[in-house]
This record gives sequence, structure tokens and C-alpha cells, in this order.
Amino acid sequence: MEIEELKAAWLQMSNELNQQKKLTDDIILNMTQEKYKNKFRNVTTYETVGAFICFCIALLLIVKFGKLDTWYLKACGILSLSYLIAMPILVLKALKEIETLDISKNSYKANLSHYVKAKNRLLRLQQIGMGVGILGMFFIVPVFSKISSNKNIFEIGLKTEQVVLLTITVVVTIGFCTWAYKGYQRLTQSAQELLKDLE
Repeated sequence: MEIEELKAAWLQMSNELNQQKKLTDDIILNMTQEKYKNKFRNVTTYETVGAFICFCIALLLIVKFGKLDTWYLKACGILSLSYLIAMPILVLKALKEIETLDISKNSYKANLSHYVKAKNRLLRLQQIGMGVGILGMFFIVPVFSKISSNKNIFEIGLKTEQVVLLTITVVVTIGFCTWAYKGYQRLTQSAQELLKDLE
């Protein structure tokens, strides 16, 4: 009878240990999920504010679009609108795809595969955004010059100080974009390491 009682006690302890292990694994997964989401919370907030600003500028451009009186200013206006509307939407969508990864519902391999694809898409969008944003200055500046001061810089040209200011702006923008892109790389690499720790 003692052996039967010992087996029953051993089986009960084994079941309790398995339940404890499952509970511990669930707690670790939940904590990791929260850490993962927190990594992207700040950048999502910044991107949302940036998107709001872009949409406000696009709205202003739509309202004042009638002031663009030549085909090339209208073309610049359409390019500006396209960038100001499409880019923030694409970046926020890519961030949402990364942020909503639920690590408890899929396997480690599936989660990592999904994350790497979403990360690469986000980083590619950031690269495209940087390039188009820098080039975009050359089609946004004429549009806002015409809208704000009713001057067509294609016809009157830029003064020396305006060229210097535009050059400084481009250099500062390149520096800022490079810094921001490296921040995105660090953030996404850190999140990837967090996911790899689950293995």
C-alpha cells in the first residue's frame, strides 16, 4: 500500500510541477510580450505625431492647390501631396504590423520569421522615406514658396542666401535621417534579440 501511496503522491507532485512550469512559461511570455510592445510604443507615438503634422500640411496644400498656376508647380504639388499622405500611412502600417505580433499564439520560428519580414519592410520604408524626403525638398520648396509668397522660384530663381539655407537644410536633414535610421536599426535589433531569447 505504501508503494501505491508513494506513486500517487509522486504523480500529484509531477502534475503540480508541470502546472507550475506552464504558469511560469505563461508569465515569462506575458512579460516578454509587454517588453516587446513597450519597445515600439514611443516610436509609434512619434510617428503618429509626425503623420498628423504631415496630414495637416497636406490639407493646407489641398486648400491652397489653386495657387499653383503652372503645370510644373501642379506636378510638384501632386508629388508633395503623395509623399505627405502615403509615407506616414505606410510607416504606421508597418509599425502596427510589428507591434501587434502576439508571441504567445505562434511558434518561436513563426514569430521570428514574421518579425524579420516586418522589420525588413519597416527599415526599407525608412530608407525610401529618407531618400524621397531629401529629394522631396526640391519639389516641396517651390510649392510652399508659391503658396506662401506667391513667388514662382522656377521663374525668379533662388538668391545666394536661399541656396545656402537650402544646402544647410539638406545637410541637417541627411544627418537627422541617418541618426533616426540608426535608431530604428537599434530598436528593431533589440526587439529581435528579445524574441530570440525565447528560444
